[in-house]
Order: sequence, then structure tokens, then C-alpha cells
Amino acid sequence: MSETIEPKDRLLIMEPDEHAGNILLDFLNPRYECERVVSTGDAFRLLSRDSFSVIISNYNLATAAGFDFISTVKSLSPHTAIILICEDISANETIAAFRAGATDFLQTPFNLEEVETAVNKGFSEHERKRLYDYFQNSVEDLTAIETAKIEKNIDEIENSYRVTLKAVAQALETRDFETYGHSERVVTFSLRLAHEVGIKKDLMRDLELGALLHDVGKIGVPDSILRKPAKLNEKEWDKMKLHPIHGFKILRDIPFLEGAVKIVSQHHERWDGTGYPLGLRGENIDICARIFSVVDAFDTMISDTVYRKGRPYQDALKELDRCAGTQFDPAIVEAFKEISVADWDFLRKRSLKKKQEVVSFQDVVAELITSQENFEMVH
Repeated sequence: MSETIEPKDRLLIMEPDEHAGNILLDFLNPRYECERVVSTGDAFRLLSRDSFSVIISNYNLATAAGFDFISTVKSLSPHTAIILICEDISANETIAAFRAGATDFLQTPFNLEEVETAVNKGFSEHERKRLYDYFQNSVEDLTAIETAKIEKNIDEIENSYRVTLKAVAQALETRDFETYGHSERVVTFSLRLAHEVGIKKDLMRDLELGALLHDVGKIGVPDSILRKPAKLNEKEWDKMKLHPIHGFKILRDIPFLEGAVKIVSQHHERWDGTGYPLGLRGENIDICARIFSVVDAFDTMISDTVYRKGRPYQDALKELDRCAGTQFDPAIVEAFKEISVADWDFLRKRSLKKKQEVVSFQDVVAELITSQENFEMVH
């Protein structure tokens, strides 16, 4: 079995003085794979096709154009160690050379022991830089892989939560005939309006889940009130108005729903401070709750019930406009008016699809926005 021969480390000598160049070549060639050039042009031609761990260069030749040679070598081969051969140079010149990327100096006249020490140091430096970059890149690659896995797991967990929460919302609607399908619709409506308002992306999930569970507190409202076919009396209405507080208590200890709780507890607050349960006013009301209250009212107005037929879109829009500044945030109503009827129709139809066809309501809205952007690009 033949013995494997390890490749030699490569070293480039840039020395125009033939005598000095040959001494270095003769001394280093047995242990390293050496090349010798006499100009920076020759050096760049070699570096463009080959790699060298160490370069030993005449200082005057390397710095004839300032430190361009060193910076160019570093751009072509970042790990290469550069050793400069020089006579007496000032401390400032030495510092400038180190800053440019030089690794070491050989002071003339030098002995071969000094050459060996400098070259060994150069190869060690090259290997150190190479290994550092290798491990740095490996860590970054591993981090990216692990991050992707974590994000995928989080998405899967969140989607499983969504399926469960949709089931909860659907179960709640079976107690209240008039709200069937309402939770599904107001989620996509809220997300579309949020896109128009321009809220931060990280609030979208809170809005999605808060809209879906906005009436979870009605679990605490007796059927005799919730399903009463006639107008509620004052005592019954007072109990009904407690459902945002019931919802807050149900969800407050679930970290995943921390942002959604604000919508559940504040969606009946009014811009002028006359809402319930806390009487919050203006921007003290959570932005997602303000968005939701507009679409909640909109869907209630346009939806059919067993007692009345839904109002036309334009009538609902006039009512929202009339209540801007009292019940609703006027800026959000203005954003609502910028959205076409076609968008609301599209979202209404998609919201009624079976649960298994819609994993995330954000995907539904994203589909609509993307299709509109593509249309605008074409036209």
C-alpha cells in the first residue's frame, strides 16, 4: 500500500534582488512549495490563479504604491500572511504596515534562523485565520439550520393552537345563533384593515387570535341572556357587558395570547371614552382593539340575522363615518374607506371556507394583497 504524501504549504517570495531571492529560495524550498517573482505584477498574476499561505516580500517593492499591494493581496487571499523584508524603517512606517495587514518583518541583514521563525509564525497565522473563518462559517450555518428548525416548530405549534382556538370560537357561536360565522369573518377583515393602517407585522398574530377569541368571555354569560330573543333589560345588559372582563380572566395567564388579551378586553371601548368595561379613551385603547371594533361593527351591520336583513355596504360605511371620532378612531375609519368593496367580498367568501382549508387567516389576507400588487405591477 503506497504512503500518502501530504501536499507542501505554499510560499511566495517577491524579491527583485537575485542574490537575496536565491538564498531564501534555497533555504525554504526543501520544506515548502516555493515560487519567486520579481514584481508586484508577477505576484498578482500568480495570486489570481494560485493560493499561498505566506508571502515574503521586499518592503520597498510592496510599498512602492503605498500599501495597495498588501490590501490587494488581502482582498484576493484574506488568510495569507505577509512578511516584509526591510532595512531601517520608522516606527510610524512599521505601524502603518501592520495596520495595512502585514504579519511580520525581517530586518536586513537577517540570518536564516530569523527567517525560519518568521515563516513558521506566518504559517501559524494563516492556519489560525483559516480555522477561525471555517468555524465561524460553520457556526453561522448551524445557527441558520437550527433557527429554521426552531421557526418551523414554532409555526407548527402556533398552527396547532389556531386549530384549537378556531374550534373554541366555533363552539361559542353555537350558543349564539346571530353570530354564526362572525368570528371567522372579523379575523380576515381585521387583518386586511391592519394592513391598510400599516401596523407592525409582529402585531398581526395578536390581532388574528384576539379577533378570533374576542367573545370568549361570553362563556360566562348565562344562556338565558345570551340567547334571549327580545331586548335585554338593564340588569341583563349589565351582565352582558361583563363578557370582556370574563374573557380577560380566561386568557390572561396564557403567554401565547398575551397580545390577544388586549383585544378581548378592550374591543367594546370607544374613542370618546364612553365604552366599557374600563371607559378607556383615544389612543389609550390598544391599536388592534381599535381596528377590531371598526370591523366588528361593520360585519354586524352587513350580516343577516333571524330578525333582520343585513344593510348594504354603503349604508354601513355611512354609519362608520358618522361614528368616527365618537365610537371609532377616525384615522382607522379613513383607512377602512380606502379598501374596495371587492376586497370585503373576497374575504367574506374565503372566511366561510372549511377550517381545514384555511390554516392561518394571515395567509388569506396575504394572498389578497399579493394578487393586488401583482395586478398593479402588470397595469
